Amino acid sequence: MEVIHKIGRRKTAVARVYLTPGNGSVTINKRDLANYFPTATLQYKVQQPFALTGTEGAYDVKVNVYGGGITGQAEAVRLAISRALCDIDAENRSTLKPEGLLTRDPRMVERKKFGQKKARKKFQFSKR
Repeated sequence: MEVIHKIGRRKTAVARVYLTPGNGSVTINKRDLANYFPTATLQYKVQQPFALTGTEGAYDVKVNVYGGGITGQAEAVRLAISRALCDIDAENRSTLKPEGLLTRDPRMVERKKFGQKKARKKFQFSKR
């Protein structure tokens, strides 16, 4: 099996994932997983597709991720890994789909409109 390349997105974060057979090392932007995502919640999000499919320690993951915050980046990586695992074995799809790991979350920040304070908030209205 050669390298599998997939892209995951969340908000403004874009993650490019390269999956190869190996011993389960996860490298994100040339840093270790625990170093890049310090909290256990974010590390769990990244490892979730492997845990659900039972492939922990089977693949080496190299990730380039940019844009957004750390939560958006972790979820972008999770989507890309899920897509790569479905590419490897089609049976993984039936495991990951009910958990919602193959769904691209479309929620983005709404743009600020001119003549307003924020996207929805208006300047104070004075009747008189």
